[in-house]
Amino acid sequence: MSNKVKDVDNHNGPSVLLGCPSLTAEAGRSKMCEGCPGQALCQSLGKTDPYQEGIDLRMNAITHKILVVSGKGGVGKSSVAATLSIALSQYFNQKSALLDLDICGPSATKLMSVIGEPVINTEYGWKPLLSPLGNVKVMSVGAIIQSDSCSITFRGPRKAQLIKQFLKDTFWGRLDYLICDTPPGTSDEHLTVISALKNTKPDGVIIVTTPQKVALKTIRKEVTFCQKMGIRILGIVENMSGYACPCCGVVSDIFNSNDGESLCKEYGLEFLGKIPLDQEFVRCCDLGDNVLNRDDNVVAKCFYEIAANLHNLLGST
Repeated sequence: MSNKVKDVDNHNGPSVLLGCPSLTAEAGRSKMCEGCPGQALCQSLGKTDPYQEGIDLRMNAITHKILVVSGKGGVGKSSVAATLSIALSQYFNQKSALLDLDICGPSATKLMSVIGEPVINTEYGWKPLLSPLGNVKVMSVGAIIQSDSCSITFRGPRKAQLIKQFLKDTFWGRLDYLICDTPPGTSDEHLTVISALKNTKPDGVIIVTTPQKVALKTIRKEVTFCQKMGIRILGIVENMSGYACPCCGVVSDIFNSNDGESLCKEYGLEFLGKIPLDQEFVRCCDLGDNVLNRDDNVVAKCFYEIAANLHNLLGST
């Protein structure tokens, strides 16, 4: 076994992965980079990025820039990101937009009811789609592919270029909130968007989890990733937290309850709120409908509380 593999497996000392210089001036040039398959990519990223000036210009017109992340897939991150963007607009009269950064698995067009709407290239840039759900602006690779069955097979550098194009070439205008829905994990898309936004001071990330132990275990990795990247964790949202009875609305715990809150206490993080499993919410997500229009719905009340907690945390604008 090589020394590098031993170092990675050694939990008592610093691992090679934690010492990766990918975000420093030594990226692709350090002795540690020798033999790494990503060395050429890191070397190219060390050069002046021709997109950066345009990204800074667009992003400086947006007050709050937030990433929604998750340690693993299947926790309902995209539905949380989409509904949160609607809640900020509908409940607090904020100009909101949703940017779908899940290049290989886009879902924003369906969740925001803009399937089939064309992205128009104007003299000011790509015109984002306007969702009928809260008048939220939307941009997603799902809006520029030919059909829902068309697969996206981009490698890392192509994904990075497209993400930067979304930030730079979309005519976002002045916004209060840009919610960025990222794919699961900690990979190219996350590194790209955090690096692209660094000059315009993104507010931070919201971590979405579910109460199962296996999901909470991956959240710890997400927390350490954010700490390593130097980006603020705004708080944790616990999705699928109990089951809301469709008859009486009473929420019953299915998994261990309060694990998300316990994790927040462990790391000193804000707990933004819980969202139970609810048949009406699932139906709305499938149909591209707005659950927030159901005043008596338990999920609508939860999203109001989460949006209020976030809005108060960042300060009203």
